[in-house]
Amino acid sequence: MKKFIKINEADNVVVALSDLEQDQKISLNSEEILIKDNIKRGHKMAINNIKDGEDIIKYGAPIGHATKDIGAGEWVHSHNTKTNLSGISEYNFDQALNSLNKEKGKYVFQGYRRRNKDVGIRNELWIVPTVGCVNGSAELIIKRFKEKNKAELIIKRFKEKNKIDGIDAIEVFKHNYGCSQLGDDHENTKKILSDVVKHPNGGGVLVLGLGCENNYVEEFKNTLGQYDDERVKFLVTQEVADEIEEGVKILTELYEKMKQDKREPVEILELKIGLKCGGSDGLSGITANPLVGAFSDFLISQGGSTILTEVPEMFGAETLLMNRSESEDVFNKTVSLINDFKEYFIEHKQPIYENPSPGNKEGGITTLEEKSLGCIQKGGKASIVGVLKYGEVLTKKGLNLLNAPGNDLVASTALAASGCQMVLFTTGRGTPFGSFVPTMKISSNTQLYKLKPHWIDFNAGTLVENEKMEEILHRFVEYILEVASGKLLNNEVNDFREIAIFKTGVTL
Repeated sequence: MKKFIKINEADNVVVALSDLEQDQKISLNSEEILIKDNIKRGHKMAINNIKDGEDIIKYGAPIGHATKDIGAGEWVHSHNTKTNLSGISEYNFDQALNSLNKEKGKYVFQGYRRRNKDVGIRNELWIVPTVGCVNGSAELIIKRFKEKNKAELIIKRFKEKNKIDGIDAIEVFKHNYGCSQLGDDHENTKKILSDVVKHPNGGGVLVLGLGCENNYVEEFKNTLGQYDDERVKFLVTQEVADEIEEGVKILTELYEKMKQDKREPVEILELKIGLKCGGSDGLSGITANPLVGAFSDFLISQGGSTILTEVPEMFGAETLLMNRSESEDVFNKTVSLINDFKEYFIEHKQPIYENPSPGNKEGGITTLEEKSLGCIQKGGKASIVGVLKYGEVLTKKGLNLLNAPGNDLVASTALAASGCQMVLFTTGRGTPFGSFVPTMKISSNTQLYKLKPHWIDFNAGTLVENEKMEEILHRFVEYILEVASGKLLNNEVNDFREIAIFKTGVTL
């Protein structure tokens, strides 16, 4: 395996693929460079003398500037590098679109076709509370329901087999909201919960209310709009004597209906996939993110859709996305997406560029530009066809941007709420969580994959171990189709499923 990689010919740094020891020599373009510091995997080393104030170049673009002279062979990181970013920027539309090659062949998976023609990749029974006050009641309803149906209830998450029809999981998506909220926070709660209720992975949903909350059931129905009344039921706990008994009756009714559901062949163009990264390291932008980007381009070439979010992790690389806008209208919406989020930081008197996280820095990422340039690679090269507001559901096929923060669970919930049946989550550090849809963990390095096999579902680290992109992409596509057809991911096996709603304002 190579010890380092130079990503772009214009770069004045290389990235260590394994730990580099001080006083060793490496060869680059027939020249030998003496390593002057111990440099950990994922971290950067200068390959030229870089003067104080000169740009550090990685991915062929500036990721910041040197804060002192840096010699060839020296470690490049937070101690001698600083971001170039500051304030709010103005942008000009300089469109640069790419064409995608469509791979021949008909790709299908086994999915659930719902009454409104939407397609789910799971058939799960959910309780969605309108307010956090009934979280405990929801848990007790599920407990009693499982006890009552213990002899016949088969939940696929306890099995290794694939493509089993029936019930995949039973879950309550607890949250702390639905009351004591004002303005955007109240609206966001209603929108996200509405999106969860109508998501095609939910084969049956009990909406559980209290009766005195701001987000009371009758108002929530107005937000919900049209829904399948055979699959979505409501219960207000203050209006019945025994809410647990009533809840079990409703779950039983939904369960009997769902037992009849069968998977059927569905073309790949029906897939909507969310793109997310978290706990990134210096290899994320070299392995896992480019792999997800290649898949995104592949899926879009087949008529499918992907959604890219984490707006603060576009800062510093946003112009590359803006110039891929399919129209000036999309460009203008992307500009608003970026600058509105910067205004959000300013309004709360917080620094716009307080990023990367400590874990990112430990993994080798130095500045927000570096993090962003690696992050946006998950979006591949396709044109951007739309920009979605927080809580808005995808309607236009292709690559869309979504307004949501970088926080892992908040952003993953937002992606799922926008209609994605699955989230692809790249990571160099690892995380066990799962959103309310299957959340695939893709490691940027093989060491993480071997250390955390109960977290990581797919290893992209082989891209720096002599596996070609074409080979790993083929395996990746096949794996995603298996997951869409019923193969469980680690978060599902571990029963790690949660939602998190974006909060911006006051609590009463």
